[in-house]
Amino acid sequence: MINDEFYKRRYVLTAIIVVVVIVYICRLFVLQIVDNTTGSKAETNALVKQTVYPPRGLIYDRNGELLVFNQPIYEVTMIMREMRSGFDTIGFCNALSITPEMFESRVEEIKNKKKNRGYSQYTPQVFLSQLGKEDIAVLQESLYKFKGINIRKRTLRDYAYPAAAQVLGSVGEVSQRDIDKDPYYAVGDYSGRDGIERTYEEVLRGEKGVEVLMRDAKGVIQGSYKDGEIDEPARAGEDITLTLDIKLQMTAEELLQGKIGSVVAIEPKTGEILVLASNPTWDPSILVGRQRSQNYNMLLNDPTKPLFNRATYAQYPPGSTFKTLQALVCLQEKAISKSTMYPCSGKGTKPISCTHFHGSPVSLLGAIEQSCNPYFWCAYRDLLEKDGYGMNNENFKRNFNIWRDDVMSFGLGQKFTDTDISTSEQSTGNIPKDKYFDKYYGKKGWKAITIRPLSIGQGEILVTPLQLCNMVAAIANDGWYITPHLNKNDSMKSHIHHTKIDKRWFPIVKEGMGRVMTNGTGRWYQLDSISSGGKTGTAQAGKGNKDHALFVGMAPLEDPEIVVMVVVENSGFGATWAAPIASLVMEQYLTGEIKRQDLYNRMANSVINPEVKIVKRKR
Repeated sequence: MINDEFYKRRYVLTAIIVVVVIVYICRLFVLQIVDNTTGSKAETNALVKQTVYPPRGLIYDRNGELLVFNQPIYEVTMIMREMRSGFDTIGFCNALSITPEMFESRVEEIKNKKKNRGYSQYTPQVFLSQLGKEDIAVLQESLYKFKGINIRKRTLRDYAYPAAAQVLGSVGEVSQRDIDKDPYYAVGDYSGRDGIERTYEEVLRGEKGVEVLMRDAKGVIQGSYKDGEIDEPARAGEDITLTLDIKLQMTAEELLQGKIGSVVAIEPKTGEILVLASNPTWDPSILVGRQRSQNYNMLLNDPTKPLFNRATYAQYPPGSTFKTLQALVCLQEKAISKSTMYPCSGKGTKPISCTHFHGSPVSLLGAIEQSCNPYFWCAYRDLLEKDGYGMNNENFKRNFNIWRDDVMSFGLGQKFTDTDISTSEQSTGNIPKDKYFDKYYGKKGWKAITIRPLSIGQGEILVTPLQLCNMVAAIANDGWYITPHLNKNDSMKSHIHHTKIDKRWFPIVKEGMGRVMTNGTGRWYQLDSISSGGKTGTAQAGKGNKDHALFVGMAPLEDPEIVVMVVVENSGFGATWAAPIASLVMEQYLTGEIKRQDLYNRMANSVINPEVKIVKRKR
C-alpha cells in the first residue's frame, strides 16, 4: 500500500516545479520580448563614446591676411577600469618615450579627485596632450596591445606672423572654475585665455560632436558603431575678421623695438583699430603646445612686464597733447576766442614757464604750434574764474565740473564698455573730481592756481594710449567718435558718441595742429605731399625718471583717414621719438610703403631700454 504521506508530497513537489518553470518562462518573455534594456546594457558595455573636438575659427586681418589658424595635435587617453589586469606599463612607456616614474606620477594626478574633479574610472581621462604625429607614431602601431588606451585628434593654434600677441591672445587649458561656470567644458578642454581668443571664445570654439565606437570582447576598438549613424558631428567655430592691419601692426612693433611704449592707430570714421601695439612683446607662437606653461611663467617673471598691455592698460599724463582738447573746451565755454592773446616770457614766465622761445604775446594758433604752456594756463584760469577772479565759490566749482564733463565727453577718464576689448584689459585713467581736491585741500582751500598743472595735461590727469588716440579721432571727426573696436564684422554704427563741443571750434584746433607739422615741434616729420596735423607731448614720469615722449596726429588733415598715438617711456621729448614713429606709421598706411628708409632704420634700430628683449621677425 502506498504511503499516503509520501504520495501527497509528490503532488506538492510537482506543483512547485510547475510554478518555477512558469515563472522562468514569464521572466524570459519579459526580458526578450517586453523589456530590451538587458540587450541595451550589453550593447552599451561594448560601445565607447568619444568627444569630437571642433576646429577653432580662423582669424584674419582687415585685408584678408590669415593671422591665426589650426594645426593637428593628438592626445592619449586612458580608461582606468579597463587597465586593471595585465597592462604592459613598460611597453606603453617605451612607445611614448616616457619613464615609468612619469607614468605613475601622471596616473596619480589623474586619480586625485581634488586636482581632477571630473575623474571617473569609466570615462576617458587625458594622460598626455598636445602631442605631434611623431610623438604618437609608435604607440599608434601597437595600440591594440594596450587595453583602455586611445588616441584622439585635437587642434592647436598656429600663427602666420610673430606679431599682435597682446591683441590676439592665447588658448590654454580650462580651469575647474571654467568648468563649473560653463557646462560646455570638461577636464582637458581648451579655451581663449585673453585677447580676441577670450572675447570671442563662444564664437571661435564651435560645438563639440560625439563619435560612437564599437569594441570587441577584449576591449579593442573595432570601428564606428552602425557606420556612424548615431554620431553627432562637431561644428567648426566661426571665423573672425579683425580691423587690424597686420603689416601696419608689424611696422609699429618694429619701430618700438628696444623701447618701452605703445602705438595705437584708429580709422576715425569707423572707430576701427588699425594698430594696437605694446612693447615689450613676444612671438605668440611661444604660448602654444607643451611649452606654454614654461614660456608663460618666463613672460610673467620678466621685469619689463611684456604681459602688461600698455596700449590699453598703462596710464600716463597726456602732457602737451592735452592742449588740443584744452583749447576746444576753453573755446566752447567762451573763456577764449581764436584771437585771444596772452603774454609769454619763455622760461621766466610765472607760475608756469614755457619750454620754447617764441614771440609774445601769442595767439591760440601760435600757442598750439609752439606748445606754449603759459597760454594754456591763462586760458584754463580764465575758464575757471570767469565768474569770480581767484575765488573758490559755487561758480568756480560749477565751471570746474563743466570743464570736467566736456573733457570726459571725449572718452577720457573711463573704460570703453561698449567695445570688444575686455574691461579687465583696460584702465580707467583719471580726470579728477572736485571732491578729490576738497578732500586733499579742504572745500575752500583750492582754486585755479592750485590745480594749474591740469591746464597742460599734468597733475592728476591720466589717460591710456587707447583713450588718447580716441580723443584725436573725435577731433578728426569734428566732435564725434565711434567706440574703438577690433571686430570688423561687427557694425558699431549704433555706438556713436557726440562730445559736448560745438562743431564750429574743431577747424581752429585742427589748423593749429597743421601748423605744428609745418612750423612747430613736428616740422621735421611732415609727410611728403600729404598734409597732416599733430601735437607733441613731453610728460613727467616721476622724480628721478626721464620724461615720457608722446605724440598724437592725423592725416590727411582735410579728411583724416588715420589717427595715431605714440608713447615712448622715459625717452625725453615727444618730437625726438614719438613724432617720427607716428609719421612713419601714417606714411605706411596712406602710401603702402615707407620711403624714408633712413628715418625708419634709425627709429627701428635705436635702443632706449637695453633690457627689452628683441623679437626676431620675418616680414
